Amino acid sequence: MLSLKNCSFCGKTVPWGEGVMMIRNDGAVHWYCSAKCRKSATIFRRDPRKFKWTRQEKAKK
Repeated sequence: MLSLKNCSFCGKTVPWGEGVMMIRNDGAVHWYCSAKCRKSATIFRRDPRKFKWTRQEKAKK
């Protein structure tokens, strides 16, 4: 059964056959829907909660 994956940065669904799967040395699997999300998470180490275009939940105080 094919399953849709969610982007690890923005939370959008990654269509089958698209996106990038990154596997870290500790075995964690991260899916990214676009180069924008991949670079924001891996290279720039941005916090997705600080951007309006992401679907991640805001931090609760």
